[in-house]
Amino acid sequence: MWQELGYPEDKNELYDLLSAQLAALMDGERDSLPNMANMSALLFDALRDVNWAGFYLMKDGMLVLGPFQGKPACIRIPVGRGVCGTAAKTLETQLVYDVHQFPGHIACDGASNSEIVIPLIKDDRLIGVLDIDSPVVGRFDLKDRHGLEKLAGQLTEGCDW
Repeated sequence: MWQELGYPEDKNELYDLLSAQLAALMDGERDSLPNMANMSALLFDALRDVNWAGFYLMKDGMLVLGPFQGKPACIRIPVGRGVCGTAAKTLETQLVYDVHQFPGHIACDGASNSEIVIPLIKDDRLIGVLDIDSPVVGRFDLKDRHGLEKLAGQLTEGCDW
């Protein structure tokens, strides 16, 4: 299905295309909720071998489930716990080859085997995280990291939080 949608196989080209598509989706809209909803749908549709794509937002000192695509998910994640909580605590992208080897991993979906989590930061403030899971061990690499960090920056700068 992924190739039928016309997405390029080269990851650099793919993320350039996704950046242009996200810009078009966000054009004239600064509300974070619909922009996150569209971004999660775009990523879930465009990225191969992904079983969850969405957001957790900082609320009252915890990460709280936001817009997403995929199976139902954990609603609240403490900062510092699991991959999402670690990204929130360290303010650094977490690229996890095998989630079953990650200390304190939270298994919301037992089918997930690798994960990437990008902190959303604006004006030196953590807004939340972008979380993407895959059933394939080792699915994410540095090209994914750079492409997704660029998209996350595009979202955070283009929205009123």
